[in-house]
Amino acid sequence: MYKIVHKEILAPTINLIEIEAPLVAGKAEAGQFVILRLGEGGERIPLTIADFDREKGTITCVFQEVGKTTKQLGTLEVGDELKDFAGPLGLPSRIQNYGSVVCVGGGVGVAPVYPIARALKEAGNEVTGIIGARNRELLFWEDRMQAACTRLLVATDDGSYGHHGFVTDLLREVIGEKKELDLCIAIGPLPMMRAVSNLTREYGLKTVVSLNSIMVDGTGMCGCCRVTVGGETKFTCVDGPEFDGHLVDFEEMARRSVIYKPMEQLALELYLEGTGHRCSCGQGGEK
Repeated sequence: MYKIVHKEILAPTINLIEIEAPLVAGKAEAGQFVILRLGEGGERIPLTIADFDREKGTITCVFQEVGKTTKQLGTLEVGDELKDFAGPLGLPSRIQNYGSVVCVGGGVGVAPVYPIARALKEAGNEVTGIIGARNRELLFWEDRMQAACTRLLVATDDGSYGHHGFVTDLLREVIGEKKELDLCIAIGPLPMMRAVSNLTREYGLKTVVSLNSIMVDGTGMCGCCRVTVGGETKFTCVDGPEFDGHLVDFEEMARRSVIYKPMEQLALELYLEGTGHRCSCGQGGEK
């Protein structure tokens, strides 16, 4: 069993948990992920590694409560244990001295982009960080990103903090300022990663995205996480999760991402009913 040793509520519906998993922490690298299961018969869900501490033997994950399992995970507290915690999975980020790098994190994607930005800065890169959220309330880890980057820019969709607009607005400005950017890394919601990739394609700026495909076993056996990259079938769990953003078929991935929405919605409604809540179009409320 894997004990939760620390928990924080970073923003409404966004939680941080630090899990005691020394074997995973001993091998973890930026860009990798874990697959956890709450209990016997529970759903296996992938979460990107947001941080790791080899000395303490812990892995930090940040997640947003969206479906049944993430809402259930959000009810756990320090001292509670997870049934399974497998990892590190996937290929680690390719960390080297590229020169000038821009790291873009949107929404919960700020968490997984953080260890990558930190590692790139430690490797000698000039790292420009861009983070964004729908509003100030949903923004987190600005302090961590400040420390991990050479400079940091912030955007909110509603203008409640930082730039009023999207991360792509700031990215276009950065590209305009810096004539010799060497790499862009983008992690966040699918539409955001697609928008970033479309923008950087205009400038010929190499772009890496971390995909959050539907996943079951995480070892390449089930095929659920397959994506098309450069016209070839790849498996996010073993070939990724990072891919060339200019080669990813985002339209296909978007279609595949909603295949199980009706079943996910039903599972959520049944869970909320069983815990004393009702759910209408994904919104829970007290009975």
